[in-house]
Amino acid sequence: MRAQEKDNAMAAPSEWWRNFFHGTMVEGWLAAMPNEMTQKEADFVQKVLQVTPPAKLLDAPCGGGRHSLALAARGYNLTSVDISPTFLEAARAKANPGPGKVTWEERDMRDLPWPSSVDGAYCMGNSFGYYDDAGNEAFIRAVARALKPGARFVLNTDYLTEGLLPVLQERAWYEMGGILCLTSRRYDPADGRLYVEYTTIRDGKVEKWSMSARLHTLREVRRLFEAAGFTNLCAYSSLAQEPFQFGSRQLYLVGTR
Repeated sequence: MRAQEKDNAMAAPSEWWRNFFHGTMVEGWLAAMPNEMTQKEADFVQKVLQVTPPAKLLDAPCGGGRHSLALAARGYNLTSVDISPTFLEAARAKANPGPGKVTWEERDMRDLPWPSSVDGAYCMGNSFGYYDDAGNEAFIRAVARALKPGARFVLNTDYLTEGLLPVLQERAWYEMGGILCLTSRRYDPADGRLYVEYTTIRDGKVEKWSMSARLHTLREVRRLFEAAGFTNLCAYSSLAQEPFQFGSRQLYLVGTR
């Protein structure tokens, strides 16, 4: 296959995220994360946001709602946003352990029409970078507008240039919730995006899924936070709050509105 043909084969629609999260892809994601990890991540969110129940928290995007439900069980009240009806259907089907409440909202994560209304916000699970540059900036600004003055926001992503490119594999097999998955990856330095094609196999059924994400440097993400009005930025590489450095595979960036 010629280079241009290969690039076209791995191209993702510009708004791929509108229709990507359904079927086998969602089923694999829902089954892949153990409750133990969810609870550890909820511990981290609770610690860095520095607010106590029954504070109002924003979860954007919420996916299958695992963090929202874990924090509702601790007494927080959640507004949980996702564009995927499939993810939200799965989230709503789970029993809310309370005592906190969860309001599930089907909407674009840039569409957060609750100005100065939440006590803390988080974006966990590597969901940042799907949009173009203007869209990614719009998301950070939307979160900032929704927060009360002095409230905190934590963003988690592994779409970081410093951490991903040194270890990037073009092709890799792995299992995701009982589903066999082949990933084929291509990084385009001209637009700073990673293009990924997933091939999932379950019970003899083969499906293909294409997505892309903007890879940011830590400096770029910090600038997006600062432009939106966030201060006192802290960059961690783990739930143990180890400092972010070159080669770190995860970023947890915390800012104060």
